[in-house]
Amino acid sequence: MGTHSQSRIRHHRMVVFSLLSLLVLTLILPLIPYAVAERGDLAGKVVNPGAELWREVRQRDRSVAGTTQVQGVDTGILINIYGEDWRRFRMQQLIPWGAALMGTVLSIILLFYLVRGPLRMQGGPTGKKIRRFTVFERTAHWFTVSLFWLLALTGLIMLYGRLVLIPLLGPDGFGLTASACKEAHNLFGPMFLVAILMLFFTFVKDNIYARGDMTWLLKGGGMLGGGHVSAGRFNAGEKIWFWIATLGGMVLCVTGLILDFAVFGQGREIMALSHVLHGIVALLVITVSFGHIYLGTAGVEGTLGSMTTGDVDEAWAKSHHDRWYAEVKAAEESGDDTEPAAGATVQRVR
Repeated sequence: MGTHSQSRIRHHRMVVFSLLSLLVLTLILPLIPYAVAERGDLAGKVVNPGAELWREVRQRDRSVAGTTQVQGVDTGILINIYGEDWRRFRMQQLIPWGAALMGTVLSIILLFYLVRGPLRMQGGPTGKKIRRFTVFERTAHWFTVSLFWLLALTGLIMLYGRLVLIPLLGPDGFGLTASACKEAHNLFGPMFLVAILMLFFTFVKDNIYARGDMTWLLKGGGMLGGGHVSAGRFNAGEKIWFWIATLGGMVLCVTGLILDFAVFGQGREIMALSHVLHGIVALLVITVSFGHIYLGTAGVEGTLGSMTTGDVDEAWAKSHHDRWYAEVKAAEESGDDTEPAAGATVQRVR
């Protein structure tokens, strides 16, 4: 065998040995950290620099403020970790739980109406009317109601529209609808603060706890039977709704302004918290309003006229607000024009 052949054989062996060595190193080297980590003195102390770098960038464990030449709120924060928390809460808790809550309450109201029916006036209508709400009081009420349901419907479309409207309108139709709802929500939202304050100062004097309110609650307002339950101008149920509506409305206004105007110096953590509170309180107030709407329309005979014409039948007043009715009659008989019902008068309908 010649020298040239021997040289080729050695070269071939070196190539094979190199490939085998590379293969062995490729298989064994990645396993060394795991083998080292199994040792008791080094277990859990092996650090992957790449993973640690990405963890710092993502800030999964905490929000870390860096340094930057740009001055402003949260300018030192590279990634907002609270945005993902809000998105997860919105999709996994707020949307399904809110839908379940509203659906359950609506089902209970419908079932109650089918079983119980409307609450009738004792003895039937008398034909005599008594003034319950003035023009200003009704204006404050309907101004608040109009804004509330405009904001409620646009908010619900933004919250549930992707699930409900895309199958009906398609992606483009939903995109246009959602954009219009967002603009309307942001535009009319600040006006709701004016409405809530107007409603609060108009009716707060008659919504303070008074004697008989606890008895009214214990008897369920007479809706479940048990006979007549005495009440003043507003019963305990109406007072509870008043405070839920006004205090809940104030929370919605404050959080809404924080979200509407990102110029108050609030950081992204405050913005995310405002999103959470805004969504939860909005769904709660909307759900409770279903009961108020039911009792003010189909649930109690003769109630709707109090906020449309401002007048109610005397039989209605005696049945549901007897103490208030007695105060109005006493003021009328004494010739006092400043009775508790803000100018209540009794007249026979022609």
